[in-house]
Amino acid sequence: MSTASHVGSATSVSLVPHRLFGLLAMLWVGSQLTIGYAVAPILFASLERVVAGELAAQLFRLEGLIGVVCGVLLLGLSSVLARRGALGYRRLRWILAAMLLCVLIGYFALQPFMNALRVQAMSAGMDVASSPYASRFGLLHGVSSLFYLVQSLLGAWLVWLLPSARGTLVQRVETAPR
Repeated sequence: MSTASHVGSATSVSLVPHRLFGLLAMLWVGSQLTIGYAVAPILFASLERVVAGELAAQLFRLEGLIGVVCGVLLLGLSSVLARRGALGYRRLRWILAAMLLCVLIGYFALQPFMNALRVQAMSAGMDVASSPYASRFGLLHGVSSLFYLVQSLLGAWLVWLLPSARGTLVQRVETAPR
C-alpha cells in the first residue's frame, strides 16, 4: 500500500467525527435561531396571542430537548476529539457547557413555572396577559428571553470558532513523529 493511499483512507475516516460535530452544532444552533427568531415572531404576528403562545411553548420545549441531546453529544464528542489531539475542540467545551446551562435553566427551570402560570390563568377562564399572574409571567418571560439570547450568541460564537476538520488533520499530521 502506498503512502498516498494510506493517508487518503486515514483522512476519510478521521474526518467523520469532525463532520459529525459540525452537523450537530449546526442542527442545534440552526434550530434555535430559526425557532426563536423566525418561527415564534411569525406565530405571534399571524395568530391570536393565546394560540401563538401555546404553539411557541411547544416549539420551545422541543428546542429544549434538541439542545440537551445535542449539547451532551457535542460535549462528549469535543472531549474525545481534544484527547485525540484536535486541540481546537478544547476551548469549544466551555462554550458548549455554557449553552447547555442556558438550556437547562431556560427550558427546565423557567419554562415549567411559566407554563404553570399559563395553566392557572386558563383554568380561571382568562389568558395569562390579563390574569393576576401577568407580572410574574412577564418577569419569567424576560429572564427566559435573556437566557435564550445568551445561548444564541454563544451558539453563533460556537459556529464561528468551529475548527476546520482539514486544518486539524493537517496539524496532527505535521506534528506526528516521523
